[in-house]
Amino acid sequence: MRRENMSTKSKRKRRQFTDEYKAEVVRLCEQPGKTVFAVARELGLTPSAVTNWVRQAKIDAGGGGTGALTSTEREELSALRREVRTLRQEREILKRATAFFAKEGTS
Repeated sequence: MRRENMSTKSKRKRRQFTDEYKAEVVRLCEQPGKTVFAVARELGLTPSAVTNWVRQAKIDAGGGGTGALTSTEREELSALRREVRTLRQEREILKRATAFFAKEGTS
C-alpha cells in the first residue's frame, strides 16, 4: 500500500461532537451485544474516537486508575497551561521593556 504525501492528499477536517452526542454513543456501546467497532461503523465514526469516549466516560464515572484525569480536570489543566503560556509571554515582554529602558537611562 502506497502512502500519499499529505500535501497532495486533501486533509480531512476534524469533526467536533457535543458532550451529549458522545454520551449517547457511549450508552449505545454499553447495550448488550453492541461492540465499540459496530457502533462506530453504524455511526460513521472512527473506532479509536469511540474507544476514547468510552474510556473517558469510565474515568468520569470514577472508574479510572491512578493518574487518570476526569473531563473537568482535563479542561482545568488545559486552561492552566494556556494561562502559564500567556504569563510567560508577558514576563518576556516585561524583561525586554526593562532592558530597553535601562539602556535608555544610561545613554
